[in-house]
Amino acid sequence: MTLFMHIVDCGSISKAAEKLDLSKSVLSQSLKQLEHDLSATLLKRTTRKQTLTPQGKQFYQQCLAMNDIVEQAWQEVKQAQQSPSGRVAITAPHALMESVVAPALAKAFTPFPDVSLSLIAEDHQLDLMQHDLDLAIRVGDSKDSNYKQRKLGQFRDVLCQSASSAIPVEQASYIANHWQRKHIQHELVHRESKASKSLKFSAKHQANTISQVATMVSLDMGIGIVPEFLLNQFPTITPCFKDYVLPETSVYALHSFSRQPPLAVTMAVDAIQAHLTQVTKEKNEESLT
Repeated sequence: MTLFMHIVDCGSISKAAEKLDLSKSVLSQSLKQLEHDLSATLLKRTTRKQTLTPQGKQFYQQCLAMNDIVEQAWQEVKQAQQSPSGRVAITAPHALMESVVAPALAKAFTPFPDVSLSLIAEDHQLDLMQHDLDLAIRVGDSKDSNYKQRKLGQFRDVLCQSASSAIPVEQASYIANHWQRKHIQHELVHRESKASKSLKFSAKHQANTISQVATMVSLDMGIGIVPEFLLNQFPTITPCFKDYVLPETSVYALHSFSRQPPLAVTMAVDAIQAHLTQVTKEKNEESLT
């Protein structure tokens, strides 16, 4: 239908072929196939002239309308890749959502009023397709091999205790996050000598968010791990060890778009990565000083 429209607009198959950079035989065969499929003659042609039949005139008007719709759809998608718009649904663990994801998105999309954010803080990994999500921020490697995955950075958890606690770390009760097992083993490494220290605990208490763990630690109910970038929010807790650290944990962004994701999704990933890099860099500089 598009080729037929160009043949009519150009006035001949030869001129249309030149404009579209196609061979005359391709256009001629396409017109022949179209008329065969419609069981109708659309164009009367001589060596010098072509004219539309009554059916051809009516069909040509519909082709123009179709082309307008195609052009509009094309331009809308192209425009969406130049300026972000629409709903963007993102899930992330509670700790990352509050301290990294939400601040990063607020900074990135405040200048773009056509973007509507839908944020879901959830420590359990939600299926992107089932929950109609555009992006998932996850801690640790993902088992969802069908999704596109991009590493955003890494951070350290810190084994913490109440600043007022007088209980030795080895004798303290352990407050576990819901994703930790009953029996827990931490391998810590000395910042300078790289000597390792292994600690084993049995979970006495459990909480389903990092904030709850940190609150229980601050109340001297035991020790537990808290991401390094959250420590400033809980001034009454402190690292159990000054010179020993836990291994770094990687953070990934996942999406289900097979090709180029929408501009808003790409911007969200870039913003979250930049903010995570910033907060972890600041914490590393604090540790060194």
